[in-house]
Amino acid sequence: MLGRMEQRAHFVTVATPDLDAARRFYVDGLGWRPLADVPGEIIFFQVAPGTVLGLFEATKFGEDLGAPAPAPGGFTLSHNVSGPHEVDRTLGAATAAGATLVKPGQHAAFGGYHGHFADPNGVVWEVAHNPGWRVADDGTVVLAAPE
Repeated sequence: MLGRMEQRAHFVTVATPDLDAARRFYVDGLGWRPLADVPGEIIFFQVAPGTVLGLFEATKFGEDLGAPAPAPGGFTLSHNVSGPHEVDRTLGAATAAGATLVKPGQHAAFGGYHGHFADPNGVVWEVAHNPGWRVADDGTVVLAAPE
């Protein structure tokens, strides 16, 4: 082994074609509070202890990368909730705020219940209740088969 890197990510940064639409959706629509907001460039939201979601205006993202910015896609961000009714409520809140419903709430192959929405820039979120998923007191994610 040549070197080591700790197994963690502190930022998830997404190229966002329309930063103003993202701001309207997340701040005005969903009520999220930005950790930092640089108009025309990037908005940061703390989404978990030690973890930040950055929505980076696509042109600026490309400039920072030194290459054309990739389009959003090929991944989902997941928001886990306490039960199926909370999945449906959250999907409804997101669509009321301007999201597009991708998949309505339904039973999932993993034994829980989930649905998906896309924000105004096409970033796909899964809203899920997974009875085998939990976060331990020390912050460790525990994935176990539902009982």
